[in-house]
Amino acid sequence: MKDITVEEWKSLIANDDNAVILDVRTQDEVDEGALENAHHIDIYLGQGFIEEVKKLDTAKNYYIYCRSGNRSGQACAIMGQLGFENTYNMLGGYTAWAEELED
Repeated sequence: MKDITVEEWKSLIANDDNAVILDVRTQDEVDEGALENAHHIDIYLGQGFIEEVKKLDTAKNYYIYCRSGNRSGQACAIMGQLGFENTYNMLGGYTAWAEELED
Protein backbone atom coordinates (compact mmCIF):
# COMPACT_ATOMS: atom_id res chain seq x y z
CA MET A 1 0.00 0.00 0.00
CA LYS A 2 1.15 3.48 -0.77
CA ASP A 3 -0.45 6.71 0.42
CA ILE A 4 -0.52 9.27 -2.38
CA THR A 5 -1.75 12.84 -2.80
CA VAL A 6 -4.42 13.86 -5.28
CA GLU A 7 -1.68 15.23 -7.55
CA GLU A 8 0.27 11.96 -7.42
CA TRP A 9 -2.98 10.04 -8.04
CA LYS A 10 -3.72 12.03 -11.19
CA SER A 11 -0.18 11.61 -12.50
CA LEU A 12 0.03 7.88 -11.78
CA ILE A 13 -3.40 6.96 -13.06
CA ALA A 14 -2.98 8.91 -16.29
CA ASN A 15 -0.09 6.63 -17.25
CA ASP A 16 -1.37 3.34 -15.83
CA ASP A 17 -3.10 1.02 -18.31
CA ASN A 18 -3.56 -1.51 -15.50
CA ALA A 19 -5.44 0.85 -13.18
CA VAL A 20 -8.74 0.22 -11.40
CA ILE A 21 -10.39 2.98 -9.38
CA LEU A 22 -12.14 1.62 -6.30
CA ASP A 23 -14.61 3.70 -4.26
CA VAL A 24 -15.17 2.20 -0.78
CA ARG A 25 -17.71 4.77 0.45
CA THR A 26 -21.37 4.16 1.26
CA GLN A 27 -24.00 4.28 -1.47
CA ASP A 28 -25.34 7.57 -0.06
CA GLU A 29 -21.88 9.11 -0.40
CA VAL A 30 -21.51 7.79 -3.96
CA ASP A 31 -24.90 9.26 -4.85
CA GLU A 32 -23.53 12.70 -3.91
CA GLY A 33 -20.68 12.36 -6.42
CA ALA A 34 -17.98 9.93 -7.48
CA LEU A 35 -14.91 9.72 -9.68
CA GLU A 36 -15.52 8.70 -13.26
CA ASN A 37 -15.23 4.95 -13.97
CA ALA A 38 -14.94 4.06 -10.27
CA HIS A 39 -15.91 0.56 -9.16
CA HIS A 40 -17.95 0.78 -5.94
CA ILE A 41 -17.64 -1.66 -3.03
CA ASP A 42 -18.80 -0.31 0.35
CA ILE A 43 -16.21 -1.19 3.00
CA TYR A 44 -18.98 -1.15 5.63
CA LEU A 45 -20.31 -4.38 4.09
CA GLY A 46 -17.77 -6.16 6.29
CA GLN A 47 -17.47 -9.74 5.10
CA GLY A 48 -19.44 -8.77 1.99
CA PHE A 49 -16.66 -6.29 1.16
CA ILE A 50 -14.07 -9.04 1.48
CA GLU A 51 -16.12 -11.40 -0.70
CA GLU A 52 -16.46 -8.73 -3.43
CA VAL A 53 -12.76 -7.86 -3.27
CA LYS A 54 -11.84 -11.53 -3.67
CA LYS A 55 -13.54 -11.41 -7.10
CA LEU A 56 -11.12 -8.72 -8.30
CA ASP A 57 -7.95 -9.36 -10.32
CA THR A 58 -4.94 -9.20 -7.98
CA ALA A 59 -2.69 -8.33 -10.94
CA LYS A 60 -4.31 -4.90 -11.38
CA ASN A 61 -3.23 -1.65 -9.74
CA TYR A 62 -5.95 -0.38 -7.39
CA TYR A 63 -6.43 3.32 -6.72
CA ILE A 64 -8.70 3.42 -3.70
CA TYR A 65 -10.57 6.31 -2.17
CA CYS A 66 -13.25 7.12 0.40
CA ARG A 67 -14.42 10.46 1.82
CA SER A 68 -11.28 11.35 3.79
CA GLY A 69 -8.67 8.61 3.25
CA ASN A 70 -9.27 6.56 6.41
CA ARG A 71 -11.55 3.81 5.08
CA SER A 72 -9.57 3.58 1.86
CA GLY A 73 -6.43 3.04 3.95
CA GLN A 74 -8.23 0.21 5.74
CA ALA A 75 -9.33 -1.20 2.38
CA CYS A 76 -5.72 -1.14 1.14
CA ALA A 77 -4.62 -3.03 4.24
CA ILE A 78 -7.35 -5.66 3.81
CA MET A 79 -6.53 -6.05 0.13
CA GLY A 80 -2.84 -6.44 0.95
CA GLN A 81 -3.72 -9.32 3.26
CA LEU A 82 -5.70 -10.87 0.40
CA GLY A 83 -2.71 -10.82 -1.96
CA PHE A 84 -3.12 -7.49 -3.75
CA GLU A 85 0.36 -6.05 -4.28
CA ASN A 86 -0.40 -2.65 -5.79
CA THR A 87 -2.87 -0.54 -3.83
CA TYR A 88 -2.80 3.24 -3.63
CA ASN A 89 -4.69 5.21 -0.99
CA MET A 90 -5.78 8.74 -1.89
CA LEU A 91 -4.82 10.97 1.03
CA GLY A 92 -7.72 13.26 1.90
CA GLY A 93 -10.09 11.14 -0.19
CA TYR A 94 -12.96 12.48 -2.24
CA THR A 95 -13.00 15.62 -0.09
CA ALA A 96 -9.46 16.49 -1.21
CA TRP A 97 -10.35 15.67 -4.82
CA ALA A 98 -13.38 18.00 -4.72
CA GLU A 99 -11.34 20.78 -3.09
CA GLU A 100 -8.73 20.43 -5.84
CA LEU A 101 -11.43 20.91 -8.48
CA GLU A 102 -12.54 24.12 -6.79
CA ASP A 103 -9.05 25.65 -6.92
